[in-house]
Amino acid sequence: MSEDIKKSEGGKRASLGRGLSALFGEASDDYASIDRVRQTKQVPVEFLHPGRFQPRRKFDEASIAELTQSVKEKGVLQPLLVRRHPDRPNAYEIIAGERRWRSAQAAGLHEVPVVIRDLTDREALELSIIENIQRQDLTPLEEAEGYRRLLDEFQHTQEDLARSLGKSRSHIANTLRLMALPEPIKLMLHEGALTAGHARALLTAPNPIILAEQVVAQGLNVRQTEQLAKGEEQPEKRPVPVSRNGADKDADHLALEDSLSEQLGLKVLITSRGNGGTLTIQYKTLDQLDDVLRRLTAE
Repeated sequence: MSEDIKKSEGGKRASLGRGLSALFGEASDDYASIDRVRQTKQVPVEFLHPGRFQPRRKFDEASIAELTQSVKEKGVLQPLLVRRHPDRPNAYEIIAGERRWRSAQAAGLHEVPVVIRDLTDREALELSIIENIQRQDLTPLEEAEGYRRLLDEFQHTQEDLARSLGKSRSHIANTLRLMALPEPIKLMLHEGALTAGHARALLTAPNPIILAEQVVAQGLNVRQTEQLAKGEEQPEKRPVPVSRNGADKDADHLALEDSLSEQLGLKVLITSRGNGGTLTIQYKTLDQLDDVLRRLTAE
C-alpha cells in the first residue's frame, strides 16, 4: 500500500456518495496553477497514460469498437478524469475514462477533453474502482475484487457500498463469494464461458472444476447447474415448469429472471402473456432507480 494511502487512513473517510459527479464540479486549493485556469482542457492523447489503479483486466473489443464509431461521429462527449502523473511531470494519469481514451486513439483523434484533479493514491484507487462499478464495465470477478478492495483498504461496510452504489446488499455479498472459486472456474467466468450464477452454484460442490467443465460442455442453465452441484440426477434438457409467486414458469424463465437480477443487483420478475409479457424491476431507493436508468442510457 502506498504512503499516501497509509497517511489518508488516519483521517476522516470520504463518503462513496461523493462520487465522480462531485469531483467534476468541485474546485481544490491545491491544484497546480496551470490546472486552475479552466475546468476542462484539451490534452494530446500521447500525454495520457492508463491509471495504475485501473481495476479492469479485460477490455471488450466489440464495446470499444462501438464507442469508437460514436467518437468518430460525435467526438468525446464526457471529459476524462485525470491527475498529474506522479513520475512524469508533463503527463497525466487516467483515473476515469480509459475506454474513451482508447476509442479516441482508434478514431484518430489527437486530443481529448480532460478534467484535472489533485488526488492522492488512495483517492485515485477508490474512484477508479467506483467509476467502473457504476458503469458496469467490469467482469463479475473484477467487480468482486473491486468490492473487496473497497472493504479491506477503505474500511467500507457492505451496507455502505449497497447504499452508495445503488446495489442490493445481497448482490454485493453474492458477488464477493466469487473470490472463493478455484482458479480454473475463475478463468471460465472471466472468459464468459460461465455466468456469475453458474459460478455461485458451484461454490459448495464437492468437485466444482469437473462439474464446471460439464456445465460448459452441455450448455446447462443456472438451475440445472444447481441440481448438478447438489448431486441430483442429470437434469433434463427440456425445462420443467415450476411455480413462483403463484404463476407457472419454466426453468428458462426462472434462469433469465435470476440472470437479470444478478446483473442489476435488484429483484426482477418476468410475467408472460401470450407472445408478450411484462418485465418488472423492483427497487427500494432512488439511487437504485438512478443506477438502472444510467445503464439504460449508457454509451
